[in-house]
Amino acid sequence: MKSDIEIAQEAKMLPIEQVAENFGIDKDCLELYGKYKAKVSDSVFGFDQKSQKQKEAKLVLVTAVNPTPAGEGKTTTTIGLSQGLNRLGVKSIVALREPSLGPCMGIKGGAAGGGYSQVVPMEDINLHFTGDLHAMTTANNLLSAMIDNHIQQGNSLDIDTRNIVWKRVVDMNDRALRNIVVGLGGRLNGVPREDNFKITVASEIMAIVCLAEDIKDLKLRLGKIIAAYNKKGEPVTAKDLKADGAMAALLKDAIKPNLVQTLEHTPAIVHGGPFANIAHGCNSVRATKLAMKFADVVITEAGFGADLGAEKFFDIKCRKANLKPDAVVLVATVRALKFNGGVLKQNLGEENIVAVERGFANLEKHIENLKKYKVPVIVTLNSFVTDTDEEINIVRRKCEAMGADFALSEVWAKGGEGGKELAEKLLYVLENKKSEFEFLYDENASIKEKINIISKEIYGARGVSFSNRALKDIKKIEEMGLDKQPVCIAKTQYSLSDNPNLLGRPEDFDITVKQVDISAGAGFIVALTGDIMTMPGLPKVPAAENIDIDENGKITGLF
Repeated sequence: MKSDIEIAQEAKMLPIEQVAENFGIDKDCLELYGKYKAKVSDSVFGFDQKSQKQKEAKLVLVTAVNPTPAGEGKTTTTIGLSQGLNRLGVKSIVALREPSLGPCMGIKGGAAGGGYSQVVPMEDINLHFTGDLHAMTTANNLLSAMIDNHIQQGNSLDIDTRNIVWKRVVDMNDRALRNIVVGLGGRLNGVPREDNFKITVASEIMAIVCLAEDIKDLKLRLGKIIAAYNKKGEPVTAKDLKADGAMAALLKDAIKPNLVQTLEHTPAIVHGGPFANIAHGCNSVRATKLAMKFADVVITEAGFGADLGAEKFFDIKCRKANLKPDAVVLVATVRALKFNGGVLKQNLGEENIVAVERGFANLEKHIENLKKYKVPVIVTLNSFVTDTDEEINIVRRKCEAMGADFALSEVWAKGGEGGKELAEKLLYVLENKKSEFEFLYDENASIKEKINIISKEIYGARGVSFSNRALKDIKKIEEMGLDKQPVCIAKTQYSLSDNPNLLGRPEDFDITVKQVDISAGAGFIVALTGDIMTMPGLPKVPAAENIDIDENGKITGLF
């Protein structure tokens, strides 16, 4: 069996100008990064996005059950479904997030799909791509440098060095940087203070780039970033530090969507990469709207399980960008259900009807959750050779009994051909089942009320416990008048609860909120729960140990 990277390296790609022209995108709107990658310039939009009503293009979200070590193939399904639609003669573009180097070198791997449902050039996309994450890292750290320089040069804004909330970032899993001390080495080297690093995808810069409508909106949002507080407890923003202009200049290209292609030469817009367990988990608004301008059906995804990615897609991205999704595809696997049913990873290939039925509880909860948004739900099983007909039929019957449509997906092995059944089911749903999309909560509700609604309605929690620090954080945000914003909950992806060890459909648990931050530029409130961290670490055997390049420049071990 060929690996993902072998399949990708054997692909015969089309020049990206040809891919664009096949879908009506003028090649003069492309800024080329070699033969097979391009930025799409602002001129392609041809309208003021803020006043532009949503095009007639259908918008479909792909989400999944809680991730397991067996892998669910959400990105693979997203790409394969778009390829399947194009094979049926439906003009479809896929809109995805960019990979982060941290997980790529760690344990999760890349984010370009797999098998015969990939976006290419796979190595480029998974490594440095067009430099977006580097630009975001630099813009983030420029603000950090300007904070410390301001303090060094007299501190006219009276910044409280014990209350600097802006953190440095790096696009790598590096636990040693979670807690550091800067400014050592004497007066010429700055003022000593404690500091922290986050991974780049957890930076508010990433969230801002993904939610900004244009360069003007980007600069406005950057200026609103709260970098620190002065000794009176008042916020000090990036605009106060006069950093917003330079930060926007660094991001002038990063805000432009990236155009690549699938293995079947259909367009793929890959742009922005916030994690859904610590951020809002969706690709950029600009990428989605660009796809909707040139396609009839846009297939996009949101990170991790539906309790994180889908909830944030609906309640944050759709709210901020005035998007109204037409359907949602919920990806599961028989193997994932068996894992949630208590089967060990090494035994997932063995038929186990009891475990499938027991593990269905996780899928059941996600179906119930998605229905709360009043969007039609299609469940798709990402097929594995070890799945048995009886296991598949049990899932099919249970999904249909809940009123969810069902389709089998074989996109890893067969590409678009293997996505036809799902594509046909989606077209039926789009034609016959109208979306009545609505948000889960009113953003004008109190912070505690919004957190309670998400925790109880989506996670199934009994209640929410707030730490003393979280309560103080909430009070501060309310005093600043910034509480009327949607909430982005940072939580483990492995469980519906905030405890990664509680699989299936846990009950009688509380969500513990330990800290609440305001992302004033992005326009949402971040609630950190459980033991979630914004800087991951590398595993005992990092994926980087298996990555290599030969004398001819051929990369191996990436996937």
